[in-house]
Amino acid sequence: MKREIIKTLDGSTTIHLQEWDECYHSKHGAIQEAQHVFIKNGLSLFQNRQVSILEIGFGTGLNAFITFLEASKMNQSIDYTGVEAYPISTQEVLSMNYVEELNANNESTVFEKMHQSKWQEKIVLSGDFSLTKRKQFFEEIDDFEKFDLIYFDAFGYRVQPELWSTEIFNKMYNALKPSGILVTYAARGVVKRSMIEVGFTVEKLAGPPGKREMFRASKK
Repeated sequence: MKREIIKTLDGSTTIHLQEWDECYHSKHGAIQEAQHVFIKNGLSLFQNRQVSILEIGFGTGLNAFITFLEASKMNQSIDYTGVEAYPISTQEVLSMNYVEELNANNESTVFEKMHQSKWQEKIVLSGDFSLTKRKQFFEEIDDFEKFDLIYFDAFGYRVQPELWSTEIFNKMYNALKPSGILVTYAARGVVKRSMIEVGFTVEKLAGPPGKREMFRASKK
């Protein structure tokens, strides 16, 4: 599948899959989307505590990198797990401009280490942030009550509806600790029904720039 690096409307880059006309992040702003969906409506609910995070779709590492930058501001200790079936190439990593756009030049080595680290091995990026990348299909996830927060950032329902099924959300529900939270940019009715079917309580929230709504799901 042909891939190209494009700039989104907030100046940050993303990967565009031409055959699907699908991007790794919102064309309206990759960084803005990550900060709104995953930080404002997810991570910020867990201030001043230890947080175990599962990301569904590690991709370019943007969500992980922003989480690393924000965690120190919120006095958090993060144990981060990113799941990705198809890792991006070194060339694509080097094309991402997140360090510059986030004014994080002092942490550029952290972004590099996130991508250079071995799969299936936990690495310590700071005293308060560890990362484990798992090369894995989402259907293979079998964690049980391990995570406080899930960033659900799979490709959209339009191109991969199987990733938004009750089967997948049941795995997400099982992976969360009691009272855990899942946040996603999605807001389709069929997605909400799948979440509710497996036991989630679902809130509809204001979406990031260019998108009216998003979902936040809570485990009872």
